[in-house]
Amino acid sequence: MKTILTFLLCILTASCSGKQTSGEQPESSGKDTLPPVETQKPNTNYQPAFEGQTRIAGSKTTTPYEAEVIARGLSRPWGIALLPDGRLLITEKTGTLRIASATGTLSPQITGLPATEVNQQGGLLGLTVAPDFETSRMVYVVFTEKQPNGNLTAVAKGRLSDDEKRLEKVQVIYRAQPAFESELHYGGRIVFDKGGNLFVTTGERSDLQTRPKAQSLENALGKVIHITIEGRPVADNPFVNEKEALPEIFTYGHRNPQGLAIHPATGDVWISEMGPRGGDELNLIKAGRNYGWPTITYGIEYSGATIGEGITQKEGLEQPVYYWDPVLSPSGMTFYASDAIPEWKNSLFICGLSSKHIARIVIEDNKVVGEERLLADEGQRFRDITEGNDGALYAVTDEGNLYRIRKK
Repeated sequence: MKTILTFLLCILTASCSGKQTSGEQPESSGKDTLPPVETQKPNTNYQPAFEGQTRIAGSKTTTPYEAEVIARGLSRPWGIALLPDGRLLITEKTGTLRIASATGTLSPQITGLPATEVNQQGGLLGLTVAPDFETSRMVYVVFTEKQPNGNLTAVAKGRLSDDEKRLEKVQVIYRAQPAFESELHYGGRIVFDKGGNLFVTTGERSDLQTRPKAQSLENALGKVIHITIEGRPVADNPFVNEKEALPEIFTYGHRNPQGLAIHPATGDVWISEMGPRGGDELNLIKAGRNYGWPTITYGIEYSGATIGEGITQKEGLEQPVYYWDPVLSPSGMTFYASDAIPEWKNSLFICGLSSKHIARIVIEDNKVVGEERLLADEGQRFRDITEGNDGALYAVTDEGNLYRIRKK
């Protein structure tokens, strides 16, 4: 009888099972047994190249946090960058900039941007500010530029005026040639490396005619570009001594990389790129490497047909560190460097468009060990995200909202 009473008492109090009475789940580093967050049927029957390359165990944040919309009415925001004083600089796809305070107060539209072709996926895209912004006030933007024979991804720089109403002395410093008549796959992210140079992502423009160019070193489509602030190739780029290669190319074989971030502890460069139907990728970028598109992919055509030979691996082509099927539709991303929420330290936060959530990716030793979905109930197409000086995350959505995500 004593044994039965003890057993019943354990069930009623949950003390014997270690259940948290607060309703919070124990923290997971990704090594625990939480099920993967993806439960839908994949689009393909492809098998991963190694364990943990897709559908990794779920992770769960235990620190209480809150998310709120602090500003509305942005005009198709695409990029967000932190200013030294804690405010946020935001690109609007239609060709203007806005400044937002950490509490959501929006400035009037900042003008003076280069002439931008706004189309289906093109417009004013990613941005970054100079490491010496406090003195130089320089802003770098990626945008779609009209050309006589189509359009292309271009990079410009300009000085934010003292009254913050316009960009001054704007200069186009780089164009990803060749131009092509398409409204798709521009890439469009830009970040400074620790040496004061720029990484820029470009898309392969989607069309069957341009896809193969991602595999060629003679053009700038489907590449990660590494340039100086004057737009010249960085001196130690991997292909500077190859006669038939563009010297600004850092890596190639990309489809539409809309996410770009540098790990705060290791300095490694990571990108996220959109696959076709399935096969969205997270890649660790290493100089001179070929990342496979369209020769290998974990996705298929939107029609359901295979792409190329329908293979996912080939010698000499890099495997993604992680891939999604069905797709995440990954766009902007950032690593979390703050100590405000310790369990988020060095996690990667990736904006999901069609998936309508922010993916928190737990990385250890350059491998994904956990995945969590944030703000999945908001119904928003999350476009870009950055970390503020206050340890909060700030994210913009296609619907024109600015979110703040912070510890309660």
